[in-house]
Amino acid sequence: MFTLARRRVRTAALALSAVATLVLGATTATGATGATGATGATGAPAAPAPAKQGPTSVAYIEVNNNSMLNVGKYTLADGGGNAFDVAVIFAANINYDTASKTAYLHFNENVQRVLDNAATQIRPLQQKGIKVLLSVLGNHQGAGFANFPSQQAASAFAEQLSDTVAEYGLDGVDFDDEYAEYGNNGTAQPNDSSFVHLVTALRANMPDKVISLYNIGPAASRLSYGGVDISGKFDYAWNPYYGTWQVPGIALPKAQLSPAAVEIGRTSQNTAADLARRTVDEGYGVYLTYNLDGSDRSADVSAFTRELYGSEAVYTP
Repeated sequence: MFTLARRRVRTAALALSAVATLVLGATTATGATGATGATGATGAPAAPAPAKQGPTSVAYIEVNNNSMLNVGKYTLADGGGNAFDVAVIFAANINYDTASKTAYLHFNENVQRVLDNAATQIRPLQQKGIKVLLSVLGNHQGAGFANFPSQQAASAFAEQLSDTVAEYGLDGVDFDDEYAEYGNNGTAQPNDSSFVHLVTALRANMPDKVISLYNIGPAASRLSYGGVDISGKFDYAWNPYYGTWQVPGIALPKAQLSPAAVEIGRTSQNTAADLARRTVDEGYGVYLTYNLDGSDRSADVSAFTRELYGSEAVYTP
């Protein structure tokens, strides 16, 4: 993930943005849809969150350091809706097996712990109406989304992703093409077909789940091949540079884009508010945040919820 300086460790205008609220539940231009309704640990349908007008808000959580449950601790003072609509587990990895020369999905111990404890780490968020995605990131081993050697290899990795979503009851997958270090371990450089084959297969495997794009890296610039454009297969795409405004270069409606990106606790509250105001004023439907930790960040969160939803954020430990 990036900050303004690279750091790893994310009215009429309101009425317009309300049309975009939770594109997750709406059909995209190509027929891809958002995640189906979540269920609780007992299988009971989740209670819908109180109605909220405004853009979809996203929170990436560094699970090496912080709990996914932090996302559910913020509600709006006016109406009680969730301050955040999407929580992203950051991050699983695409790794490389040098013996078989294949890419595979890897979870470090902290990601695995979240998945293994889905009943207590994921379901509580879904029961509140918050979607939970798994972000997948390169791991310095040469394997990435843009250098599968064949369509079959891309499809095999797509199957690992969709199987994981099904096994752990997740709502979708997020692609972040950083840190692959293409060429390591004798791997190939990026090609034009790889990401197209991967996303096409993944969307076919999970037509009703979310696929999002952290708009960075070789994969993000290779969205078309052989007459197939995968832009419309994504539910969302967002700016990867925190503290800035940058419209993702992908052919999606404004309702599915986040040009704003903030790192909570590092992006100033004034900047977060300005970016949120611009999001609403220019009719964009998503607002991206990164690195929500376990402390009371209600002042930081309120800085943008005031502009997005006309309400302060309330923190409940």
